[in-house]
Amino acid sequence: MSGAGKAMLAGVIGWPVDHSLSPRLHGFWIERYKIEAAYVGLAVRPPELAEVLRMLPRIGFRGANITVPHKEAALDVMDEVEPLARSIGAVNTVLVRGDGTLEGRNTDAFGFLENLRHGAPQWHAPHKPVAVIGAGGAARAICVALLDAGVPELYLINRTKARAEALADGLGEQVIPIAWDSHGDALAEAALVVNATTLGMKGEPEVMLDLSKLPKSAVVTDVVYTPLETPLLAAARARGNVVVDGLGMLIHQARPGFEAWFGVAPEADGGLRAHLMKAL
Repeated sequence: MSGAGKAMLAGVIGWPVDHSLSPRLHGFWIERYKIEAAYVGLAVRPPELAEVLRMLPRIGFRGANITVPHKEAALDVMDEVEPLARSIGAVNTVLVRGDGTLEGRNTDAFGFLENLRHGAPQWHAPHKPVAVIGAGGAARAICVALLDAGVPELYLINRTKARAEALADGLGEQVIPIAWDSHGDALAEAALVVNATTLGMKGEPEVMLDLSKLPKSAVVTDVVYTPLETPLLAAARARGNVVVDGLGMLIHQARPGFEAWFGVAPEADGGLRAHLMKAL
């Protein structure tokens, strides 16, 4: 990058943010496509989020990604929110428009489905039920993505059934909350299992799922990518299930934002994946 004063700017806003792979990811594309741009990490405390977002147009930013814990709070700062982000209840991508107003989008649903499409092309949404583990923000985005893709039935499994019931109430009758002690029976009917929690992440306890009744034809995927193969994915692979790790979701959710800010539709290929894996 030369002539930094002319560079297009974007970044990722979170608290903390030093662990984020987004600068490495977007930096790879910036270099590949020889764009005069910079993508930086912005560590922003929750009370300062609205102020920082409102400053983006004044300091020359094209936009930003939003990561934890700000995705839900960012929704209220936007001048306009796309319907999908409103449905999910969270913003992960901000576009600074020409008039300085902020548009909030959510690309997590797109990222999840694209990762699944590339990693398990044999899976088709309308055929059989799916099971989603968790009832937080990631689970909501994934449930919305799967329902929009046409899944006939979605089992929402969470250790606190009341949280699963609360999430299911806002998503429609196709979403069925399942008590944790009944998860084995739910998995027996599932064509896809998604861990949408942080369980299994480095430093966190693993998600203790009983996979004994899961059909061998089912796909198992995880939003966690540190480690790349979580204990859940290792157990599923060992019994013969197709598994899809979470790194691809990170990559694919970044594509729409990069294109909106910098005007280039970036390619998600093996070179980028290898570049990110060096940092894991």
